[in-house]
Amino acid sequence: MKSKPIIDVIIPAYNEEESIGKVVRDIPTEWVRDIVVCNNNSKDNTRAVAEEAGATVVDQPQPGYGSACLKGMEFIASKEVLPDIIVFVDGDYSDHPEQLPDVVKPIIEDAVDMVIGSRVSGDLEKGAMMPQQIFGNWLATSLIKFFYSYEFTDLGPFRAIRYDKLMDINMEDPDFGWTVEMQVKAAKLKLNCVEVPVKYRKRIGVSKVSGTIRGTVLAGHKILWTIFKLL
Repeated sequence: MKSKPIIDVIIPAYNEEESIGKVVRDIPTEWVRDIVVCNNNSKDNTRAVAEEAGATVVDQPQPGYGSACLKGMEFIASKEVLPDIIVFVDGDYSDHPEQLPDVVKPIIEDAVDMVIGSRVSGDLEKGAMMPQQIFGNWLATSLIKFFYSYEFTDLGPFRAIRYDKLMDINMEDPDFGWTVEMQVKAAKLKLNCVEVPVKYRKRIGVSKVSGTIRGTVLAGHKILWTIFKLL
């Protein structure tokens, strides 16, 4: 890959007015062309805060993490010049956006197709992941290893992928199955995938997924359903 690739960032965000500005401002701007915040039907000032911080904001009224990401991809696909790399990062400030260079470097330097930022092998702040998240993460990655012979330690949201490979994957999931769908399809296509350790801290605000029993159950069910559906 060329030494100065075009990198666009996609950030799904639902009611993240307290955190989204920090996320946008912490992304090393010299590394990226555009930071696209996908405002997922927020009822607060997420849109205004993101724009003030310097992001491009697109609106996705249809609820769902995957729906927001797909809207960001749709916007990027409309650009006259397409990117070389897409980076996904959460809008709750649990990830460390300043680590973007570490996440994209294997693609730039080592011809890797996709990089997952692993919270498990990185610096995980105590309490940043709930016990049910840690167990679900282990179960999902164990099943991927068993069925697809690909070894991941995490379904972490902070990730980078070559744009052409993202198009090959043909992402479809509108909600909780987004991250696992990407990794399972990458395994099925035999993409060159690696992990890099990343820092992870307690998010700002309450999680819409792991912060509720309903969200945890729905997310766990969808992740397992996605793994078996794609067999």
